[in-house]
Formats: sequence, structure tokens, C-alpha cells
Amino acid sequence: MKFDNAVLESSYGTAKQLPVSDIPEIAFSGRSNVGKSSLLNKILNRKALARVSTKPGKTITINFYKLGDVRLCDLPGYGYAKVAGSERERWSGLMEHYFTTDRNIKLVVQLVDMRHPPSKLDLDMLHFLESAGYHFIIALTKSDKLNKTERKNRLTALQTELSFLSDTVKIIPFSAEKGEGADEIKKEIENAILGDEGNNVII
Repeated sequence: MKFDNAVLESSYGTAKQLPVSDIPEIAFSGRSNVGKSSLLNKILNRKALARVSTKPGKTITINFYKLGDVRLCDLPGYGYAKVAGSERERWSGLMEHYFTTDRNIKLVVQLVDMRHPPSKLDLDMLHFLESAGYHFIIALTKSDKLNKTERKNRLTALQTELSFLSDTVKIIPFSAEKGEGADEIKKEIENAILGDEGNNVII
């Protein structure tokens, strides 16, 4: 896949605005300020295609990026306490609509901050993805912020914290600064798209 060919296609802020899912989609999910924009920019080899905000809770739309005949969907971050109740309700409706309207979702990249145990909302999302049967991977962001001992301890703790997940769920430490995990994430995206689409998808 030529990841550096991606372009911003459109952004939608309410459920009723979402278009029909007409091509394969890769969704990126995670809490506010977990580093979704940084991850997207890294795997797409772009500096600012996805806007990186210094303030959590700023991504309040689903941003669609076109990559050939594939769509990358940057979902709004969850869990920022200072967001108004009405905004949380809108986010909830937007996410529920996205995941329950028979979209052609080939893979969900669920981001979790490697420095901390998964939050309740992280765990809720992972339980949902697992129970709903979605194909998903976990990207452990900000891996470069940990020293060797901290990294080892977090990876050990995650074995217990995420013990409810299937053994087939891949967990990939990722650093937007150093590029760790970027190639592996791109390979997972390629495998998800090409696994059952073959040469019918232009990438």
C-alpha cells in the first residue's frame, strides 16, 4: 500500500451526516490525547495531514482519509472530563451509529497509552470490540516515554489487565517520535484489506 498517498476526504460531526460505507474502512479509536493524530501522520508519512492538538477533546468529528479504494477513519477521542455533557452525548451517538450501521470495517486500531493501565473507557471499548467480533489490534502509544524497566513492567501488567482478550489480538508498542511499531501497524492494515479483497482493491 502507498500510505503516503492519503488525502483528507471529509469530516462529520453528527450521526446523520455519515455517508454510506461503500469501500473498506480502517478505524482508529482511543481516548482524547492518546496520540491518534500522531500515529496517523507517522504511518502516512506526513507531518500534519491529521491535526495534532495540544488540548485533549478537540477532535470532535469523524475524519475520513482516502487511501486509494480504502478509507481511514479517525474517530473522535473519548474520556475528556471537561467536555460538556451535550458533547459527550453527541460523541456517544456518533460512535454508536458508526459501529452499528453495517459499515465495511476491516480493522479497528485501538490506541492505549502504554504509560498507564487501560482506563475504564479503554476497557469498555475493548470489551465491545471483542464481543462484537471486530478484527482489531492494540497500539500502545508513547512507548518512547518509558525506560527499559518501566516498559517491561507495563508489558507484564498488561498481560493481566487485558487477559480477557483473545490470544489472537496483536499488541504493538508504538512511538510517533522513534517510529517503533509503525511498519507493523501498516502491515496489519495491509493484511486486513488484502486478506479477503485480493486485487479488487486499489491501494
